[in-house]
Amino acid sequence: MSVTPRFTVITIGVADVLRAAAFYERLGFKRKMKGAPADEVAFFETGATAFSLFAWDKAAAETALPDQPRPTTYRGVTLAWNCNSKSDVDDALALALASGAKLLKAAHATAYGGYAGYFADPDGHSWEVVTAPGISVREDGRVALPD
Repeated sequence: MSVTPRFTVITIGVADVLRAAAFYERLGFKRKMKGAPADEVAFFETGATAFSLFAWDKAAAETALPDQPRPTTYRGVTLAWNCNSKSDVDDALALALASGAKLLKAAHATAYGGYAGYFADPDGHSWEVVTAPGISVREDGRVALPD
């Protein structure tokens, strides 16, 4: 049997699916599968993968992990929004903040020659908005990585 590892759906737990979905729609994500229970789950296409929001307590129950205490510190995962230029980073960060995100770290030059800023969504999930040397975003929105 041969299996190819890949991300197909990235799901994050949220306290209020309707509120979180509205935030991500303001960022420009297009909601799909609108027939699913809107207050329990939301799906968005993002290119090669999909992104979903799931009620935090139900997501915890699905994984057989405890729902509490919910972390208020770094969670060990950062979602990334790659851009092709510093101005795109600035624009994306401004959009996130205007949509209800909390600024974690202003955009700045990175030690590796890139440019990045960080925000948290309404549930505290951290996002990096970044342009990095050698990494580009194609017209179709997919990230191109060098070999």
